[in-house]
Parts: sequence; C-alpha cells; structure tokens
Amino acid sequence: MGWLEDERGLERCKANFVPLTPLSHLNRAKKVYPDREALVYDSRRYSYSQYAERISRLASGLSRLGINPGDVVSTILLNTIPQVEAHFGVPACGAILNTINVRLDKGTIQYIIGHANPKLIVVDSQFLPLLEEALQENGKKAPVIIEANDELSEYEASSRYMEYEELIASGDPDFDWNFPDDEWESISLNYTSGTTGKPKGVVYQHRGAYLMTMGTVVSWRLTLFPKFLAIVPMFHCNGWNHSWMMPLLGGTVFCCRNISSKYIFDMIADEGISHLGGAPIVLNMLANAPEKERRKIMHKVEVFTAGAPPAPATLEAFEALNFNVTQVYGLTETFGHITECVWQDSEWENLNPDQKAEIKARQGVAFPHMEYVEVLHPETQTPVPSDGHATGEIFIRGNSVMKGYYRDPKATMNSFEGGKFASGDIAVQFPDSYIQITDRAKDIIISGGENVSSVEVEGIIMKHPSVLLCAVVAKPDQTWGEVPFAFVELKPDENPTSNDIIAFCREHLAGFKIPKGVSFGELPKTATGKIQKFQLREQLIAT
Repeated sequence: MGWLEDERGLERCKANFVPLTPLSHLNRAKKVYPDREALVYDSRRYSYSQYAERISRLASGLSRLGINPGDVVSTILLNTIPQVEAHFGVPACGAILNTINVRLDKGTIQYIIGHANPKLIVVDSQFLPLLEEALQENGKKAPVIIEANDELSEYEASSRYMEYEELIASGDPDFDWNFPDDEWESISLNYTSGTTGKPKGVVYQHRGAYLMTMGTVVSWRLTLFPKFLAIVPMFHCNGWNHSWMMPLLGGTVFCCRNISSKYIFDMIADEGISHLGGAPIVLNMLANAPEKERRKIMHKVEVFTAGAPPAPATLEAFEALNFNVTQVYGLTETFGHITECVWQDSEWENLNPDQKAEIKARQGVAFPHMEYVEVLHPETQTPVPSDGHATGEIFIRGNSVMKGYYRDPKATMNSFEGGKFASGDIAVQFPDSYIQITDRAKDIIISGGENVSSVEVEGIIMKHPSVLLCAVVAKPDQTWGEVPFAFVELKPDENPTSNDIIAFCREHLAGFKIPKGVSFGELPKTATGKIQKFQLREQLIAT
C-alpha cells in the first residue's frame, strides 16, 4: 500500500530520516534561545545555553562514572533542578531514566531497585536514609549514589557521597550527546502505584515522548515562551512529559519542591506563571485557600488537571479565581495525558456555570497524536452505545502507549490483546464522542445487583458546602453484598453530621446509591493527589 511503481533510490537514509527524541528540543533551543530563561529555582536562574551546558556536563559525568547506553539511572527527588536536568542528562548519555516516587515505603523502593537494577541513583538528602535502608536489604551490588542537597530545604548534606553539583562540575561541557539510533529505544522506566499487587515497570520510548510533547502543544493551545510551574511530580509519568516539551517553545520551567497554596499564588503573581498542571486535590487546595495566602491573579492561568475526575463544584470554584481548567486523562502506561476535554464555545458558551462545570469534568477526546480512544465492551471489544449512559472500558491505541511492562512479557501481551491497550477505567461515551469516567473497574460498587459509580456519589457529596474531599468505597453487606460508604474530609471549622451528609445525598441520588455510612477525617493520598481507596477499604474490613 502507498508505494510507487518504482521506489528505487527512495530508501530511508540519514538525510531524510532522524529518530524522534525530545533531546532534539533542547539541542535546538540552546541555539535558537541561548539567552532566554530555561530553568528557575528560587535565586538560581539558568538560560538555555547554561542549561544545555549543564546537561552536557551531567551526561559526561555519568559516563565517566561508568554509566553506559542501556543502563538504568534512578532518581529519588522532588521537583528540583537535578530532577529536571536528569530528564535530559540521563538519555543524553544513552541511559534510561527511572524516577522513583519519594513517598513509597522502604519495601517498595527496595523492590523497584531490585527490579530496575539501576547502576546509579541520584537522591535528595531528605530521602537518603530511606534509600540506605532499602539498599541494606537489597542483596545486589550497591549502585553508585549521588547526593543532591537542596540548600533551600532543612536537610543537610551527609558528606558520605559525591554531591550532585560535584558531578556537574566534573563533566565535559562539550560532551557529544548520545542521540538514539532507533526512536524505539527506551528513554524512561516508570513504575505503577502497585495498589493491586507489585508495581509494574512501564517502559517509554523516545518516539512516544517526542510525540507527546508535540500533541500537548496543540491540546494545551501553547504558544512561544510559556512560564510553566512544575507541580505534577516528575516521578509520575515524567511529569506528564512537560519538562521535555518546554525547550520546544523556549519556555521556562519553574521548580516546585513543596506544594502550598501560598507558593503557587506567589509564583503566579510574581513570576507570571502561565501554565501549570495538578491533580484535583491541588485545585481544591487553591479554591479553598485562606484569604491571607491568596494573591489577585491578573492574567488567565491555563491548568491541566488529571489523576482523578474532579468534582464539578471544585472546577466552578477554581475557575472563579481566573484559572482556565482543561480536564485531561491518561495512565502511567500512556506517558500521562492522552485525552482532553476540548471546549466547544459555539455549543457551550451560553450554559450556566453548573452546566459548564459538568461538561468540563469530562475526560473528552483523544490528543492529536493518539489514534484511538473509545469505550468498548471489555469482553467483546465492541463499541457501547454513545448515549452517555451505557458503560464500558476505555481502550487506547496510539503513539504514546508504552512499549510494555519491563521483565513481564505476559502482562504486556494481556494488556495489548486485540491490538489496543485495556485501561481498566470504566466510562460512558456521549453522542459527540466525549468520554467521561464513571469509575475504575475495581472501584465499581455492586449493591443488590445494581452498579453504583463511586465517582457519581463523590461528585454529589463534594457539592455539600462543608466538604473539602470525599471518597466512596464498597462496604461488605450481608443483605446487599456491597453498599456505598463515604469517607469525608471537611473544610476547616465545619462539622456536619453523618446524617447531614446522607440527607444531602438523598436529595440528589437514587436510594441504592446513598452511602450507608459516613466517616470523617483526613483522607490518605498519594504524592500525585490520588486518594488511596485501598487503604479505606482495608479500614472497613478491619472494623
């Protein structure tokens, strides 16, 4: 198909085919935008020429320490300069980047290190004791440790290992980057949360990362020179690939070690932040920030939110502060976000705020670099009716789907059955093709034969004026099999009773969907703001 009668002399060669890699973005930016700010953390501000030189030094320093193409380099870092630089410096020496979640327990970190087998680990001083404990029981040859001490933190350097800035200083500023010979070469190794078993190692390739950066430019309506605040942890889907994307636009990455509403408002007001991403918990935090922590936002700030379906009430309150929210959706297995709720002004501009918020909570349609995102019957992989009511599973095909699970070909084969990736997310599809998640497959509550969407119930409870956050899970019941049970985190100085919450739900939900109990307290969360429902289920089982 698609071949001319005579294709002689039309073969692929170095002149007409270059493997796609996000390294190309920075390689171009250092020439096109040498004096523009590339990376900022407090008083440290690097131009693109300085940034690229540091990347060369990092790649060279790693090579001199024995890191070869194909080796794994791990990081245990927050969103500081070493973490951003690792996203270019590690692949620039041909290695594969493995960013480890800093909030994991010792046993899980030990498992990941044993599975990924990194030759070197860059670790923040804050997490060095945790890493040392994990390595003591690992049983394998200990990797080289590079300590990254952040002078802005309260944690002092141990002086037991080479310091990150020493590594940078040791490198050659003229080091030749190791561009991939094949765009299918691996660029990073990310681990799933492991809530239903051992974490799986998800492998990304250079091609998918490059195309994700291109697709995001279109979907986020980006133009040149954005100012991006890095809130999404870079150990989660490589921070949705945004640090790889910024050099494409001559943009500036502003680091964020610790997330607080005051810091975010200050950065927007003082630095002119134009774009940021965050889980709904971040939106909720800003919408409910105390007045003393707020700053008046004089320009529109574009926000990508993902990680869990945000409650419409959260979206409405947040956008009133001069934020424009675009709901996106994705998984570790898809490099992060691969759908967006594209706003249709001609159809939706005259809707009331509640109606607009309801639509903005949809996960939407595929990013332009993705080929197929549809809701299908999980058993037959045939389409469900696009009526906004019939549920099925989201299946995905496109350029930013993982290579597969590291050292687990069987799991890879199962997840790609039928030529599509099975997400495990339950959703409906509307007549306009927009998708909305109703639940994770494991979170559906089956009560007396009726399916109850925990997301739907959570959305109602979140509308209660006293509620800050909510999670609904299944509670075992002798009569109904399972019943909904709500865990609620309240706003400060609010004290409704369980009966108040249940009565509120009764006004908006069918009887079988109403929670049969309510528990108040702070909800357990991951580093990316996802509520850890498995812990809540364990609480119910234990009682």
